[in-house]
Amino acid sequence: MAIKVPTDLEILQTIYDKYYEEFCKYDEEESIRNAKIYVPIDCQMIAKELGVNGDIIFGRLYYHLANKFKYTNHGKTTNGKEVTVRLFEFDVDGDHKCINFPFMASVLADLRVEDSRFRWTLYASITALVISCISLAITGYELVI
Repeated sequence: MAIKVPTDLEILQTIYDKYYEEFCKYDEEESIRNAKIYVPIDCQMIAKELGVNGDIIFGRLYYHLANKFKYTNHGKTTNGKEVTVRLFEFDVDGDHKCINFPFMASVLADLRVEDSRFRWTLYASITALVISCISLAITGYELVI
């Protein structure tokens, strides 16, 4: 029996739902973590919620999504180096397994739009198929009679 692999949308939606309040708490108390936009997450908890092993979630975030969703600031920083910003970082100033929450929210919004377009296209195709089958059945019935 095959175990369902969670989609990027499901993973990021679960993280968003579980950690949105944690992200907002920084405005009230800055001492809860070292950086505002990077929120430490528990991959085991996310995995349990999605019914998979925690290493699957960590691997998807660290090896796949962090490289799929990244950008480089080509402007010079104070030390003269370019900065690459990733969706997920293993370590941010001592906090481990951190998601770039605002960046993730943007990626999540795009994935939702993409999913919605796919579903509407699928529904339109199924509707067209049903109409075609009904039309074919009516035509076949008229030929028999």
